[in-house]
Amino acid sequence: MDQSLIVLAVIVVGTIVFVGLIYVGLREDRGRDPLQERLAQFEDKEIPQSLEEIEMSLSFRDRVLLPMMKALARLSTRFTPQKQLEETRRQIELAGMSMDPATFFAVRIMVTIAFALGGFFVFFVGSRSTPPATALLYTIGLTALGYVFPLMWIQSKIKRRQENIWKALPDALDLLVICVEAGLGFDMAMGKVFEKWDNELAIAFGRVLREIQLGKLRRDSLRDMANRMDVPDVTAFVAAIIQADQLGVSMAKILRVQADQMRVKRRQRAQEKAHQAPVKMIFPMVFLIFPSIWIVLLGPSIIILLNSAEVGAVF
Repeated sequence: MDQSLIVLAVIVVGTIVFVGLIYVGLREDRGRDPLQERLAQFEDKEIPQSLEEIEMSLSFRDRVLLPMMKALARLSTRFTPQKQLEETRRQIELAGMSMDPATFFAVRIMVTIAFALGGFFVFFVGSRSTPPATALLYTIGLTALGYVFPLMWIQSKIKRRQENIWKALPDALDLLVICVEAGLGFDMAMGKVFEKWDNELAIAFGRVLREIQLGKLRRDSLRDMANRMDVPDVTAFVAAIIQADQLGVSMAKILRVQADQMRVKRRQRAQEKAHQAPVKMIFPMVFLIFPSIWIVLLGPSIIILLNSAEVGAVF
C-alpha cells in the first residue's frame, strides 16, 4: 500500500509539473519583443553552420510545445463545427484575450486528458479499496470537470473584465468631460484617457484611436468597442455619443449627462451589493461561526457534565 501511495504521489507531481510547463510555455508575455530577443541571441555568435544548429538554438517552447499545440489545434478544428468556433472566438474576445479558438480547443483537450489521467491514477491505482464501478464514475466525473473547467475559467475572466470596465467608466467619463470642456476634441480626450490609465477601458479607447487613424469611421469603431465589451453601460454611452455626433449636439453636455448617470448607477450597484451582504453572510455564520461559538461556550460545560456522570456511575 505504501508503494502505491508513492507511485500515486509521483504521478500526481508529474502531472502538475507537465501542466505547469505547458502553462509557462504558452502564456502570453507582453513585455518582450521576440525579434529583439532573437537578434540579441545572434549578436555575439557566429553564423550557424547547419539547420540542426539553428533548430537546437531555439527554446524548448518553440521547438516542442508550440508545434505540439499547433498540431493538436489543427486536429481539433477539423472536427469542430464552425458555429462553435465563432462562439468560442466571441467568448475569447469578451475576455480580452489574444488567443486563437483552435489553441483554446487544444488547451481544453489537454486539460481534459490531464484530469482523466489524474482521476484514473487516483481512483484506480492509488485507491484499490474503491469499487471499480465507483472509481469509474469518479473518473468520468473528473474528466467532465476537466472538459468544463476551461469554459468556467474564461467565463470568470469575462465577468471580471466587465466588472472592471463598469467600475472604471464613471471616472473615465469625468476625465473626458474635463478634457472636452477644456477645448480638446473627443478623439484627443480619449487619447488622454489612454495615456493616463492602464485598464481595460483605456486599452479599448486606445484601440479605437488606432482604428480611426487607419481610416475607420469613429462611430463604427465605437460600436465595435461596445460589442467587444458587452457591457450595457458602455453600449448606452456609445449610443449617446453616436447620436450626439450625428445630430450636432454639444459633446460636453452629453458627456456630462452620461457621467452623472454612470456615477448614479455605480452608487446604486454599491448599495445593492451592501443589501446583499447580510444574505450572503448567513451561510458562513450558520456553518462556520455559530458552531465555533457553541464549541467554545458549551464545550467546557459538556465536559464537566460528562465527568460528573462518570463519577456518579462509579459511586
